Amino acid sequence: MTATEERDAIRRVLAGDGDAFEPLVHEHEKLVYNLALRMLGDEQDALDASQEAFLRAYRALSDFQGRSKFSVWLYSLTANICRDMLRRRGRTAARASLTTEEGEELDLPDDGPGPQELLEKKELRQAVRDGLAQLDPAFREALVLRELNGLTYEEIGQVMDLEPGTVKSRIFRARRKLADILTATGNFSDTGPSKSSGKGGADR
Repeated sequence: MTATEERDAIRRVLAGDGDAFEPLVHEHEKLVYNLALRMLGDEQDALDASQEAFLRAYRALSDFQGRSKFSVWLYSLTANICRDMLRRRGRTAARASLTTEEGEELDLPDDGPGPQELLEKKELRQAVRDGLAQLDPAFREALVLRELNGLTYEEIGQVMDLEPGTVKSRIFRARRKLADILTATGNFSDTGPSKSSGKGGADR
């Protein structure tokens, strides 16, 4: 869906054409669900949160002013719902997955397609999921929005109500913490090209 098509769909919904909201759902449902899944760590909770996010978006669409991307506004609704759910759980952390339905993940070493290498990559993905779950929820949210949802620092700031500089700091600290966890468990070597993820230049 192009930006023009998206604006047209929003205009039609606001004019009373409820069916015009369906293309917006289709366009964003996977990323909304994956964001909720990584924040909440539970498939059913993620499904409930994503459904609630689209329901709220539909009901409050007139509040969308177009000053940011529709996706950023939608991620903000999703993130707020997830934070509320985490508070109701009384948890300070949630199990999270860095792998989407399409197999997207953080930039991990690619050692080749052999059986042993595939097993090692599977184990590394699990280690990353375990490490991500140990991060502070706010750091995890910032890292997921940056690495997997592809938002800019400014857009993440809009979602999390933070200044871009604070967003950069959180992502930097999240990357270092995740690298430290993986190093401690023997799943990451803090040498070579991977070490750049812990330097400030990686955030530019």
